[in-house]
Amino acid sequence: MQIKTSQQNERLRGIILAVGAYCLWGILPIYWKQLPNVSAYEILAHRVVWSFFFMFAVILTTRSLRQFLDETKQICRNRKKLGGLFIVSTLISINWWVYIWAVNASRIVETSLGYYINPLVSVLLGIIVLKEKLSLWQTVSFMLAAVGVLTMTINFGAIPWVSLWLAFTFAFYGMCKKILAIGAVTATTLETLIVSPFAVAYLLYVYGQGGAAFSLAMPTTAALLMGAGAVTAIPLLLFAGGANRLPLSLLGFIQYLSPTISLTVGVLLYHEPFTSTHLVSFSLIWLALGIFSLARTKLFIKAEERIIGLFKGRQEKLSS
Repeated sequence: MQIKTSQQNERLRGIILAVGAYCLWGILPIYWKQLPNVSAYEILAHRVVWSFFFMFAVILTTRSLRQFLDETKQICRNRKKLGGLFIVSTLISINWWVYIWAVNASRIVETSLGYYINPLVSVLLGIIVLKEKLSLWQTVSFMLAAVGVLTMTINFGAIPWVSLWLAFTFAFYGMCKKILAIGAVTATTLETLIVSPFAVAYLLYVYGQGGAAFSLAMPTTAALLMGAGAVTAIPLLLFAGGANRLPLSLLGFIQYLSPTISLTVGVLLYHEPFTSTHLVSFSLIWLALGIFSLARTKLFIKAEERIIGLFKGRQEKLSS
């Protein structure tokens, strides 16, 4: 009985941590909106540098410096893992820059679309790269999502590149992280450490040109730029805690909180347009995600078996 209660408590704790992470990611556009006069490049550079300092402070506070150094030594000895870290650092930097730029360019709705289709792109990469098989319902999900994106492209006359860039860079990032299998704290610290020299060099260049936003004359802006480290790292740490305690199926449902909150923020708080075309496209993608999330339930598995059985039966009749 005590074991069951302990498991339930851990599950509840995992749900709270995961919901906290996705809620913070959902309201993140509000934070970046407080820096309208700072370029996306400069915000990204500060985000990288202060994220590293924040994560290093976490390592010191939790007294896990020796563990971090040991893991780092092992990674440095493994060329594949070291090369993989450079790749994930580049991918997450591109993802962060596109996201920051899109938010301050009043394209929050497009960012939410990107994170809605991200799980489907992740599965697509699993099929192409890891040779995973696609079920009937997953195929239906991809077709519905593709029609949703195509609807928006045709009606607006432009590909929603912000959504696609965010979806694909984060999907590749997630896939590479899965292959590397490095602890969340160590991975995030090293990812930001690898990019930090480039970020510092850029900030020094901007400062030398006299256009730096980080200044004692603008304490609010300076504080927000420093805080970028915390708002980046805290959701990652919450997510890691939640992911370790929850099954992937439940975590998959909770992840849709983030783009839903972002969409609501963009439309209601910042009055971004949400037309009938958006409604049709998002409805198709929401339907795709619903089917995708339920694809492994008993009801959908039985339905898939019946459909495949009927299809095979018709084929046999036609061939005879």
